[in-house]
Amino acid sequence: MNITLKQIKVFQAVARHLSFTRASEELHLTQPAVSMQIKQLERAIGLPLFEQIGKRVHLTYAGEEMARYSRMVLDMLEEAGQIFEDLRGQEGGRLRISVASTANYFAPRLLAAFCQRYPKVQVSLDVTNRERLLKALTDNATDLVIMGTPPASMELTAESFMDNPLVAIAAPSHPLAGKRKIRLERLPEETFLIRERGSGTRSAIERFFVEHGLLLSTTMEMSSSEAIKQGVEAGLGLGLLSLHTLEMELALKRLVILDVDELPIRRSWYIMHRARKRLSGVAQKFKNFVVEEARDTLDLPRSVQPAKRAN
Repeated sequence: MNITLKQIKVFQAVARHLSFTRASEELHLTQPAVSMQIKQLERAIGLPLFEQIGKRVHLTYAGEEMARYSRMVLDMLEEAGQIFEDLRGQEGGRLRISVASTANYFAPRLLAAFCQRYPKVQVSLDVTNRERLLKALTDNATDLVIMGTPPASMELTAESFMDNPLVAIAAPSHPLAGKRKIRLERLPEETFLIRERGSGTRSAIERFFVEHGLLLSTTMEMSSSEAIKQGVEAGLGLGLLSLHTLEMELALKRLVILDVDELPIRRSWYIMHRARKRLSGVAQKFKNFVVEEARDTLDLPRSVQPAKRAN
Protein backbone atom coordinates (compact mmCIF):
# COMPACT_ATOMS: atom_id res chain seq x y z
CA MET A 1 0.00 0.00 0.00
CA ASN A 2 1.16 3.49 -0.84
CA ILE A 3 -0.36 5.59 1.94
CA THR A 4 0.75 9.08 2.97
CA LEU A 5 0.84 10.55 6.46
CA LYS A 6 -1.49 13.33 5.32
CA GLN A 7 -4.08 10.76 4.24
CA ILE A 8 -3.87 9.08 7.63
CA LYS A 9 -4.34 12.39 9.48
CA VAL A 10 -7.29 13.35 7.30
CA PHE A 11 -8.85 9.91 7.74
CA GLN A 12 -8.47 10.11 11.52
CA ALA A 13 -10.23 13.48 11.61
CA VAL A 14 -13.16 12.21 9.53
CA ALA A 15 -13.37 8.99 11.55
CA ARG A 16 -13.33 10.91 14.82
CA HIS A 17 -16.09 13.34 13.82
CA LEU A 18 -17.93 11.08 11.36
CA SER A 19 -18.30 14.25 9.36
CA PHE A 20 -16.36 15.52 6.36
CA THR A 21 -17.44 19.07 7.16
CA ARG A 22 -16.22 19.05 10.75
CA ALA A 23 -12.99 17.33 9.71
CA SER A 24 -12.32 20.00 7.10
CA GLU A 25 -12.90 22.71 9.73
CA GLU A 26 -10.50 21.04 12.16
CA LEU A 27 -7.80 20.58 9.54
CA HIS A 28 -8.34 23.98 7.89
CA LEU A 29 -8.89 22.31 4.52
CA THR A 30 -11.72 22.57 2.04
CA GLN A 31 -14.28 19.79 2.08
CA PRO A 32 -13.37 18.72 -1.50
CA ALA A 33 -9.72 18.44 -0.41
CA VAL A 34 -10.73 16.18 2.48
CA SER A 35 -12.90 14.05 0.20
CA MET A 36 -10.04 13.72 -2.29
CA GLN A 37 -7.62 12.48 0.40
CA ILE A 38 -10.15 9.88 1.55
CA LYS A 39 -10.78 8.69 -2.01
CA GLN A 40 -7.04 8.32 -2.63
CA LEU A 41 -6.69 6.36 0.62
CA GLU A 42 -9.60 4.07 -0.30
CA ARG A 43 -8.06 3.55 -3.74
CA ALA A 44 -4.72 2.57 -2.15
CA ILE A 45 -6.42 0.12 0.23
CA GLY A 46 -8.89 -1.18 -2.31
CA LEU A 47 -11.86 -1.01 0.09
CA PRO A 48 -14.43 1.63 1.08
CA LEU A 49 -13.76 3.16 4.49
CA PHE A 50 -16.99 5.13 4.93
CA GLU A 51 -20.60 4.68 3.96
CA GLN A 52 -23.39 7.22 4.07
CA ILE A 53 -26.82 6.15 5.31
CA GLY A 54 -29.28 8.98 4.99
CA LYS A 55 -27.45 12.08 6.14
CA ARG A 56 -25.10 10.26 8.53
CA VAL A 57 -21.60 9.01 7.80
CA HIS A 58 -20.54 5.62 9.21
CA LEU A 59 -17.29 3.65 9.26
CA THR A 60 -17.30 0.40 7.32
CA TYR A 61 -15.65 -2.64 8.87
CA ALA A 62 -12.51 -1.79 6.88
CA GLY A 63 -12.82 1.77 8.17
CA GLU A 64 -12.93 0.57 11.77
CA GLU A 65 -9.78 -1.46 11.23
CA MET A 66 -8.10 1.49 9.51
CA ALA A 67 -9.07 3.75 12.43
CA ARG A 68 -7.38 1.37 14.85
CA TYR A 69 -4.14 1.06 12.89
CA SER A 70 -3.93 4.71 11.89
CA ARG A 71 -4.31 5.73 15.54
CA MET A 72 -1.41 3.42 16.41
CA VAL A 73 0.72 4.97 13.65
CA LEU A 74 0.04 8.53 14.80
CA ASP A 75 0.63 7.60 18.46
CA MET A 76 4.00 6.04 17.59
CA LEU A 77 5.04 9.08 15.56
CA GLU A 78 4.10 11.39 18.41
CA GLU A 79 6.00 9.22 20.87
CA ALA A 80 9.07 9.31 18.61
CA GLY A 81 8.85 13.10 18.45
CA GLN A 82 8.69 13.29 22.22
CA ILE A 83 11.74 11.06 22.58
CA PHE A 84 13.75 13.17 20.13
CA GLU A 85 12.68 16.30 21.97
CA ASP A 86 13.89 14.81 25.24
CA LEU A 87 17.19 13.80 23.64
CA ARG A 88 17.68 17.40 22.53
CA GLY A 89 17.32 18.41 26.16
CA GLN A 90 14.89 21.21 25.45
CA GLU A 91 13.31 23.08 28.36
CA GLY A 92 10.24 23.77 26.23
CA GLY A 93 7.87 21.62 24.29
CA ARG A 94 4.13 21.25 23.90
CA LEU A 95 1.90 20.32 26.83
CA ARG A 96 -1.75 19.33 26.35
CA ILE A 97 -3.78 19.33 29.54
CA SER A 98 -7.47 18.48 29.88
CA VAL A 99 -9.28 19.17 33.15
CA ALA A 100 -12.75 18.68 34.57
CA SER A 101 -14.81 21.86 34.65
CA THR A 102 -14.65 21.91 38.47
CA ALA A 103 -10.85 21.70 38.37
CA ASN A 104 -10.74 24.89 36.30
CA TYR A 105 -11.03 26.84 39.55
CA PHE A 106 -7.44 25.92 40.40
CA ALA A 107 -5.82 24.41 37.27
CA PRO A 108 -4.84 27.80 35.75
CA ARG A 109 -2.91 28.64 38.92
CA LEU A 110 -1.04 25.36 38.73
CA LEU A 111 -0.21 25.98 35.08
CA ALA A 112 0.88 29.56 35.80
CA ALA A 113 3.28 28.39 38.52
CA PHE A 114 4.63 25.67 36.23
CA CYS A 115 5.10 28.05 33.29
CA GLN A 116 6.99 30.51 35.48
CA ARG A 117 9.48 27.72 36.07
CA TYR A 118 9.48 26.57 32.42
CA PRO A 119 8.64 29.68 30.38
CA LYS A 120 9.37 28.02 27.01
CA VAL A 121 6.56 25.48 27.40
CA GLN A 122 3.57 25.89 25.09
CA VAL A 123 0.40 24.90 26.95
CA SER A 124 -2.98 23.89 25.58
CA LEU A 125 -5.69 23.73 28.27
CA ASP A 126 -9.06 22.10 27.58
CA VAL A 127 -11.80 22.44 30.19
CA THR A 128 -14.65 20.01 29.68
CA ASN A 129 -16.98 17.46 31.28
CA ARG A 130 -16.16 13.94 32.42
CA GLU A 131 -17.50 12.26 29.27
CA ARG A 132 -15.25 14.30 27.00
CA LEU A 133 -12.27 13.79 29.29
CA LEU A 134 -12.65 10.04 28.96
CA LYS A 135 -12.93 10.38 25.19
CA ALA A 136 -9.75 12.49 25.11
CA LEU A 137 -7.95 9.74 27.03
CA THR A 138 -9.32 7.05 24.70
CA ASP A 139 -8.31 9.00 21.58
CA ASN A 140 -4.91 9.97 23.04
CA ALA A 141 -5.91 13.58 22.33
CA THR A 142 -4.31 14.88 25.53
CA ASP A 143 -1.12 14.32 27.51
CA LEU A 144 -2.59 14.49 31.01
CA VAL A 145 -6.04 14.75 32.55
CA ILE A 146 -6.98 16.25 35.92
CA MET A 147 -10.30 15.03 37.26
CA GLY A 148 -11.98 13.23 40.16
CA THR A 149 -12.22 9.49 40.61
CA PRO A 150 -10.64 7.68 37.62
CA PRO A 151 -12.93 5.22 35.82
CA ALA A 152 -12.34 1.56 36.60
CA SER A 153 -13.18 0.61 33.02
CA MET A 154 -10.03 2.17 31.51
CA GLU A 155 -6.37 1.21 31.81
CA LEU A 156 -4.94 4.38 33.33
CA THR A 157 -2.03 5.50 35.44
CA ALA A 158 -3.56 7.81 38.04
CA GLU A 159 -2.09 9.53 41.09
CA SER A 160 -4.01 11.52 43.67
CA PHE A 161 -2.45 14.85 44.52
CA MET A 162 -4.95 16.83 46.61
CA ASP A 163 -8.14 16.45 48.64
CA ASN A 164 -11.37 17.39 46.89
CA PRO A 165 -14.04 17.62 49.61
CA LEU A 166 -17.67 18.13 48.59
CA VAL A 167 -19.46 20.39 51.06
CA ALA A 168 -23.12 21.33 51.56
CA ILE A 169 -23.78 25.00 50.83
CA ALA A 170 -26.70 27.33 51.50
CA ALA A 171 -27.61 31.00 51.28
CA PRO A 172 -26.84 32.88 54.53
CA SER A 173 -30.59 33.45 54.98
CA HIS A 174 -31.45 29.72 54.81
CA PRO A 175 -32.99 28.27 58.02
CA LEU A 176 -30.17 25.71 58.30
CA ALA A 177 -27.41 28.33 58.02
CA GLY A 178 -25.54 28.66 61.33
CA LYS A 179 -27.01 25.53 62.87
CA ARG A 180 -24.60 23.03 64.40
CA LYS A 181 -24.44 19.26 63.91
CA ILE A 182 -27.24 19.00 61.37
CA ARG A 183 -28.29 15.37 60.96
CA LEU A 184 -27.63 14.01 57.47
CA GLU A 185 -31.18 12.60 57.41
CA ARG A 186 -32.47 16.18 57.48
CA LEU A 187 -31.00 17.10 54.08
CA PRO A 188 -33.27 15.04 51.78
CA GLU A 189 -36.18 17.24 52.96
CA GLU A 190 -34.59 20.15 51.09
CA THR A 191 -34.48 20.96 47.40
CA PHE A 192 -31.00 20.28 46.01
CA LEU A 193 -29.39 21.88 42.98
CA ILE A 194 -27.28 19.24 41.24
CA ARG A 195 -25.12 18.86 38.14
CA GLU A 196 -26.23 17.17 34.93
CA ARG A 197 -26.15 13.39 34.50
CA GLY A 198 -22.67 12.11 33.71
CA SER A 199 -21.02 14.67 35.98
CA GLY A 200 -18.46 13.18 38.36
CA THR A 201 -19.72 15.42 41.17
CA ARG A 202 -23.30 14.26 40.70
CA SER A 203 -22.27 10.60 40.63
CA ALA A 204 -20.34 11.01 43.89
CA ILE A 205 -23.32 12.73 45.57
CA GLU A 206 -25.83 10.11 44.46
CA ARG A 207 -23.50 7.29 45.54
CA PHE A 208 -22.95 8.95 48.94
CA PHE A 209 -26.66 9.24 49.75
CA VAL A 210 -27.41 5.70 48.54
CA GLU A 211 -24.64 4.37 50.81
CA HIS A 212 -26.36 6.13 53.72
CA GLY A 213 -29.79 4.77 52.78
CA LEU A 214 -31.08 8.19 51.70
CA LEU A 215 -32.59 9.62 48.54
CA LEU A 216 -32.83 13.24 47.43
CA SER A 217 -36.52 13.66 46.70
CA THR A 218 -36.51 17.13 45.10
CA THR A 219 -33.73 18.22 42.77
CA MET A 220 -33.09 20.90 40.18
CA GLU A 221 -30.55 20.08 37.48
CA MET A 222 -27.95 22.72 36.62
CA SER A 223 -25.34 22.65 33.85
CA SER A 224 -22.42 24.11 35.82
CA SER A 225 -21.05 24.77 39.29
CA GLU A 226 -21.51 28.50 38.67
CA ALA A 227 -25.22 28.00 37.99
CA ILE A 228 -25.57 25.97 41.20
CA LYS A 229 -23.83 28.65 43.26
CA GLN A 230 -26.00 31.40 41.83
CA GLY A 231 -29.15 29.32 42.37
CA VAL A 232 -28.25 28.54 45.98
CA GLU A 233 -27.42 32.20 46.61
CA ALA A 234 -30.83 33.14 45.19
CA GLY A 235 -32.56 30.78 47.60
CA LEU A 236 -33.59 28.02 45.18
CA GLY A 237 -32.23 25.31 47.45
CA LEU A 238 -29.06 23.70 48.77
CA GLY A 239 -26.02 22.48 46.86
CA LEU A 240 -23.13 20.06 47.27
CA LEU A 241 -19.99 21.33 45.54
CA SER A 242 -16.24 20.96 45.61
CA LEU A 243 -14.68 23.25 48.19
CA HIS A 244 -12.31 24.49 45.49
CA THR A 245 -15.19 26.20 43.67
CA LEU A 246 -16.26 28.36 46.63
CA GLU A 247 -13.32 30.59 47.48
CA MET A 248 -14.83 33.89 46.30
CA GLU A 249 -18.38 33.25 47.54
CA LEU A 250 -17.18 32.30 51.02
CA ALA A 251 -14.90 35.32 51.22
CA LEU A 252 -17.76 37.64 50.22
CA LYS A 253 -20.18 35.79 52.54
CA ARG A 254 -22.60 35.09 49.72
CA LEU A 255 -22.73 31.43 50.65
CA VAL A 256 -22.17 29.44 53.84
CA ILE A 257 -21.06 25.87 54.41
CA LEU A 258 -23.50 23.83 56.46
CA ASP A 259 -22.25 21.88 59.48
CA VAL A 260 -23.69 18.46 58.59
CA ASP A 261 -22.83 15.13 60.20
CA GLU A 262 -20.93 12.83 57.80
CA LEU A 263 -19.95 15.74 55.57
CA PRO A 264 -17.89 16.72 53.66
CA ILE A 265 -17.82 13.89 51.16
CA ARG A 266 -14.14 13.04 50.99
CA ARG A 267 -12.75 12.73 47.49
CA SER A 268 -9.42 13.39 45.80
CA TRP A 269 -8.15 15.07 42.68
CA TYR A 270 -6.18 12.82 40.32
CA ILE A 271 -3.77 13.45 37.49
CA MET A 272 -3.82 10.61 34.98
CA HIS A 273 -2.85 9.34 31.54
CA ARG A 274 -3.22 6.16 29.53
CA ALA A 275 -1.43 3.25 31.19
CA ARG A 276 1.06 2.60 28.40
CA LYS A 277 1.49 6.18 27.26
CA ARG A 278 5.09 7.37 27.15
CA LEU A 279 5.04 10.89 28.52
CA SER A 280 7.16 13.59 26.96
CA GLY A 281 9.77 15.26 29.13
CA VAL A 282 7.60 18.33 29.71
CA ALA A 283 4.51 16.23 30.48
CA GLN A 284 6.47 14.19 33.02
CA LYS A 285 7.78 17.40 34.60
CA PHE A 286 4.26 18.77 34.90
CA LYS A 287 2.96 15.52 36.40
CA ASN A 288 5.77 15.53 38.97
CA PHE A 289 5.10 19.20 39.73
CA VAL A 290 1.40 18.55 40.36
CA VAL A 291 1.93 15.47 42.52
CA GLU A 292 4.74 17.01 44.59
CA GLU A 293 3.78 20.68 44.83
CA ALA A 294 0.04 21.15 44.23
CA ARG A 295 -0.84 21.07 47.93
CA ASP A 296 1.65 23.85 48.67
CA THR A 297 0.70 25.89 45.60
CA LEU A 298 -3.06 25.79 46.27
CA ASP A 299 -4.88 26.43 49.52
CA LEU A 300 -8.44 25.55 50.46
CA PRO A 301 -10.61 28.39 51.77
CA ARG A 302 -9.45 28.99 55.32
CA SER A 303 -12.92 29.53 56.74
CA VAL A 304 -13.74 25.82 56.48
CA GLN A 305 -13.51 23.55 59.48
CA PRO A 306 -12.87 19.90 58.54
CA ALA A 307 -15.78 17.56 59.19
CA LYS A 308 -15.86 13.84 59.80
CA ARG A 309 -14.66 11.56 57.08
CA ALA A 310 -17.56 9.84 55.35
CA ASN A 311 -17.71 6.05 55.29
